[in-house]
Amino acid sequence: MMRPLALAFRVLDRGMLEGAALLVPAAQRWEWRREWQAEMWHVRQACAQELEAAWRAERAVTAFCLGAFPDAWCLSREARRTSAPPGPAHSSASQCLLYLAAVLAISYTFALLLPEVRTARNPLRYTLRSGVILLEGQGPDEGPAPNVSFKQFRVWSTGKHRYFDGFAFYRLRGQSVVAGAEAPSRWNVAESSGNLFALLGVPIRFAPAEESAADAPRVILSYNVWKDEFGGDPAIVGSLISVGGRETRVVGVAPERAWKLPGKPDAWLLEPDNQISDYTKGHVVAHLTGEGRAKMWADRVDVTVFNTDHSEQDFLGVAFNEQTPGPREIYRFAVLLALLALPAITSVSLGEFSVSSHRPPWPKRILRWAYFAAKLALLLPIANFASLDVAYWHASQHSSASEYVQLLVTFLICLFGIRWALLDQRQRCPVCLKKVAHPAQVGLASRTFLAWNGTELICTGGHTLLHVPGLPTSWFATQRWLYLDASWDFLFAAGPEAS
Repeated sequence: MMRPLALAFRVLDRGMLEGAALLVPAAQRWEWRREWQAEMWHVRQACAQELEAAWRAERAVTAFCLGAFPDAWCLSREARRTSAPPGPAHSSASQCLLYLAAVLAISYTFALLLPEVRTARNPLRYTLRSGVILLEGQGPDEGPAPNVSFKQFRVWSTGKHRYFDGFAFYRLRGQSVVAGAEAPSRWNVAESSGNLFALLGVPIRFAPAEESAADAPRVILSYNVWKDEFGGDPAIVGSLISVGGRETRVVGVAPERAWKLPGKPDAWLLEPDNQISDYTKGHVVAHLTGEGRAKMWADRVDVTVFNTDHSEQDFLGVAFNEQTPGPREIYRFAVLLALLALPAITSVSLGEFSVSSHRPPWPKRILRWAYFAAKLALLLPIANFASLDVAYWHASQHSSASEYVQLLVTFLICLFGIRWALLDQRQRCPVCLKKVAHPAQVGLASRTFLAWNGTELICTGGHTLLHVPGLPTSWFATQRWLYLDASWDFLFAAGPEAS
């Protein structure tokens, strides 16, 4: 046989033995590796006399090396059977935090990838310019009815006012709309003055940076109509559609839930002031100056205006909240509810500590509280992103059902997540953060008021004992930690956590 080929066989045989050794428990690996190498040497020596059958000799050595794998698997199974059962995967504090971080990363990734969730998280959907009010009549049957004529609005908007720096007008009317070759459909159209969206401070999606001379009345689509009627196609912006028999140009799409005024329009028709009849009645929206906002009480302000005939008319200015309830507010409310409900399902105490000179140093105590804070810091954003994923992952448009789903999911994750964090913290040694193990029942239930009765657990590192009462009493109401002194060290001398 050629020498290079024999060398290749030797390398192959040695590699198989090293691979088999990796399957052997680490404590026995060195001994078994030496044993196999010695036996392989004897096999090779016995086969070396068969020079006329070199290939058969190499096959015999290789077969011996392959036979080492069943031995290694048998040793591995025996070691697992005789050793103590391993603790749960989450028993390690670092592994626990890693799992939480992985869940957070997954939920956050879904929140970034799902377009519906990204839309729901957009704060522009819920933001309105500060100081915007709706003028309502103060009569018992008036309220937010369209009771202001456009002629009256024109007088207000052209005059100078101390408490107002802008007015906008709109009215709702059902109109027939034809888009391209589609059949006519009936839309609820808000005919408004051209400055309505600027006054509200609502940004328009896909709107051109610079407005050119209008060759046709401008139309802004609502988010729902844009998604349902046009499939969410941005190319619709700039095209012509017929609204009420008039040719109009689509100039943008309003953000979802942008409309916070009375009525639910499908589109907004922004018309020049000279195209609106003086006798048209509608709603008037105004913006207060800083001095005007100072006159408000409970988001209300009394407004007295002069009509064209110099008569006075009283209105009630109703303010819109700068931030209407969105996912952030729902999330905060759900977290608050969970914290209020938490004492009803679990104790919020982390246990008592025995008076002992063996208490851990301050760095260990800080580490314990830092671990608890890290769990909460990961749980809370998990509840936020996971609830958004569940509530909005398949929501083609916003609905109150999505808000209720987010509220419920956030509440449940926070409630049971914080409960788990407290239970996990109560089961971890204050010194090494390992979970206590080996529960043992101590005492008799019938002697609860004469002697201690409950469960005793021990830290495998020899740091603490945990006493959990079977029936809480006035003198032993919650679990209690007992620090172990140096006299216990001999029991844990062989353990990996010996101190």
